[in-house]
Amino acid sequence: MSNYSIKDLERLTGIKAHTIRIWEKRYNIVEPDRSDSNIRSYCDRDLKKLMNVSILNRTGLKISTISKLSNSQINEKIIDVLDPENDYQSQIESLVVSMIELNEVRFEHILNQSITKLGFEETLFYVVYPFFEKVGMLWQTGTICPAQEHFISNLIRLKLSVAIDNLPMVSDPEAKRVFLFLPEWELHEMGLLTYYYMARKKGFKVFYLGQKVPMPDLFELSDTVKADLLATFFVTGITENEILNYLKGLCSHFSTQQIYISGMQAANLSISLPVNVKYVQGAGEFKKLLEKMTS
Repeated sequence: MSNYSIKDLERLTGIKAHTIRIWEKRYNIVEPDRSDSNIRSYCDRDLKKLMNVSILNRTGLKISTISKLSNSQINEKIIDVLDPENDYQSQIESLVVSMIELNEVRFEHILNQSITKLGFEETLFYVVYPFFEKVGMLWQTGTICPAQEHFISNLIRLKLSVAIDNLPMVSDPEAKRVFLFLPEWELHEMGLLTYYYMARKKGFKVFYLGQKVPMPDLFELSDTVKADLLATFFVTGITENEILNYLKGLCSHFSTQQIYISGMQAANLSISLPVNVKYVQGAGEFKKLLEKMTS
């Protein structure tokens, strides 16, 4: 079980620390432990409760009303009030709670409801991809364990794999080619799979190499196939210098190709990137860049 400060909860839930204190004092929404110096400390149960309460409050339900509900009543009401067409954030938070609880039934219900109302691609852009960005944050803070992430990742991987398989094969010999891969230390694959779906959907010839790809393997592939574009993710915590050295190694071989990088660690870089390397904020920006290349 993890321990969180009130600032941790603010960052993970988006609820201001001041609001958490008010909910705690007036309505006993959470009951933190306190140190000898009266510093609050929260647990996983508090995190889940605050996420659930936030979802219901966002739909207009008063905190005074929510505070009288049991945990099971809160869970039931969330399923009733979720609005896939107008409230992406609540869906994302609900998926996070489902992951923490290893609740497959609730997770599948929320995801399938979103796909039915929005379609697969919209759900991918506005719910699934942001959800995995949130998962990356939870991973970095130690909120989730590998088993929880793998449990949910495999559920979504199955849906993505089916969606990718249902796309038409790219047979155009003039189609642009993209290498999708993760560095040899990187395992977090869901963002890359999202890019795979998007590139195939846009008519790119995709060479999907997946997790933990040694750089020499990329060089060997490029001797056979010329890539127009490379894309990768940096999620696992490594230093800026390690990322820069890795990118310099890539650019030494792929000096004329555009290299797109995404992920939490890429977003936090303060260093200057090589000239042919571009940080891509997420699925929406990647889609626009693909459209620009094919227009």
